[in-house]
Amino acid sequence: MKKLTILFLCLVFTGMNCHAQTVFGKWKTINDETGKTNSIVEIYEKEGGELHGKLLKIMKEEDRNSLCSNCDGNLKNKPIEGLVIMQGLEKDGDQYVGGIVTDPKSGKEYKCKIWLDKDNPDLLNVRGYIAFFYRTQIWERVK
Repeated sequence: MKKLTILFLCLVFTGMNCHAQTVFGKWKTINDETGKTNSIVEIYEKEGGELHGKLLKIMKEEDRNSLCSNCDGNLKNKPIEGLVIMQGLEKDGDQYVGGIVTDPKSGKEYKCKIWLDKDNPDLLNVRGYIAFFYRTQIWERVK
């Protein structure tokens, strides 16, 4: 009985640790200048294993009804809140790579990759880049 209890506790703690180590879930995007939350993005897996990110909520109430007027293609003039801004990422070791992230304010698309911070799995590195130029944002897990 004692061994069964220990095995059960090990499984529970392992399961909790694995959940904390995933990129999936809801993340707060942070304004670099103010340190305040701009939006909430949900990262999820589509059928076939591709990772996508959907902008669930814009924090500034006056911006919630904004349209992606600078976007091209099927994103043109779509509501920003609810927009899939990240798509096509595939797992490569500890990272997800090969995708595209859209900046809904500018409408520009960037190649992207994401990975969890090695020291804090509640921080997500999101890198958008063109050729050798890149910018990395750090998103915080919503708890």
